[in-house]
Amino acid sequence: MDLHTVQTYRFARSRAELALVPGERIVAGGTWLFSEPQPDVTGLVDISEMGWPAIEDLDDDGLRVAATCTIAELAAMPPRPGLRAHPLFAQCADALLASFKVATMATVGGNVCRSYAAAAMVSLAVGLDATAHLWRADGTDRDVLVADLITGNGSNALRPGEVLRAIDFPGGPLRSRTAFRKLALAELGRSGTVVTGRVDEDGSVTLGITAATATPTVLRYPTLPHRDRLHDDVVAAPGYYSDPLGAADWRRATTATLAEEIRTELSGAIR
Repeated sequence: MDLHTVQTYRFARSRAELALVPGERIVAGGTWLFSEPQPDVTGLVDISEMGWPAIEDLDDDGLRVAATCTIAELAAMPPRPGLRAHPLFAQCADALLASFKVATMATVGGNVCRSYAAAAMVSLAVGLDATAHLWRADGTDRDVLVADLITGNGSNALRPGEVLRAIDFPGGPLRSRTAFRKLALAELGRSGTVVTGRVDEDGSVTLGITAATATPTVLRYPTLPHRDRLHDDVVAAPGYYSDPLGAADWRRATTATLAEEIRTELSGAIR
C-alpha cells in the first residue's frame, strides 16, 4: 500500500541516526507498516542498513538475534551443538500465517514490536525466556523479558525513543528439551492458541501460552506438574479473549488440551 502521508524516507546507519523527529517511524521489513494506512506517519527511518549480524553467539552459550533478522533467516538457522531447543525456532516461525514473500521480509523485531497476541516471535521468545535488548534515546541500554514487554494485544512497554536492537536467548533454555503445539479455527487461519513447553537441565518445567491470551502467560514448575494442577493453572490464566478467530471459552479449553499434550511429551524427555 502506498503511504500518501509519508514525505521523507531515510536510512539509519548509526545509533545517532535512530533519533526520530515528530511523525517519523522506524521501519525494517515493513510488512505490517505498508499493509494499511498510516495517517500519522510523515517520515520513515529504515534500519535495514544498520549492519547488525542476523544471529550472534553470546558468552553464556546464548544467542543474540538482531531485530533486523528476517523470520525466514531465523527459521533456517542450522542446528548447533547443545542447542536442543533448535526445533522450536522453525516451529514458531511456521506459526506465523505468512507467504514465503512475507517471511523473507518480515523481521523478528518487527513481529515483537507489533506485539499482536498471535505474534510468532513472541511465542518463541516467551518459550525460551528471551529478553528484548533496547537502545534508549539517552544512549543507554535496557533489557526486559519479552514476556513482560507485551502489555496487550497490539501494545507494549516500549518507551518514547527506544529502539529494539536484538532479542537475546539465554544459554540455559536453549539447552532444554522443548515441545510445541498450536491450533487455529481454520486450516490456514491465524493461530488461536500457541503453547510452548520446555524441561530445563535442573528438571524444572516452563509452559508458555500465547495467541490465546492478550498478553503472554508463563507457568513455571520445579518439576513436571500433575495433570490436574496444570489443567487448573491453564484454565485460571487471565487474558483469554474473543474475536472473530475464536471465542475466549474455546481458546481456554483448547489451550488446556494442548498443554496436557505438551506435559505428556515432556514427561518422556524427563525419563
